[in-house]
Amino acid sequence: MVLQIHAETVPLDAAANGVVLVCGTRVPLDTVVVAFHLGSTPEEIQQQYPTLQLVDIYAVIAYYLRHQDEVDEYLRQREIQRGIVRA
Repeated sequence: MVLQIHAETVPLDAAANGVVLVCGTRVPLDTVVVAFHLGSTPEEIQQQYPTLQLVDIYAVIAYYLRHQDEVDEYLRQREIQRGIVRA
């Protein structure tokens, strides 16, 4: 039997306000990436955010690692937007 390789979609979607969320949840991409940067494992992230599926957390982290410059720029822009909103 030959293993069939299937393309997987990244479980991320942009909300109407431009915030990128993990599909099927209200958890933003920012939350997963920050927790990952703070040293949380995918399992620990799931314990903190039980609406997230473990497989989706792994997929989001993999996406982040493959597109780190783009995601980091998105996160910088989000931080700027939050600063403007707070002011």
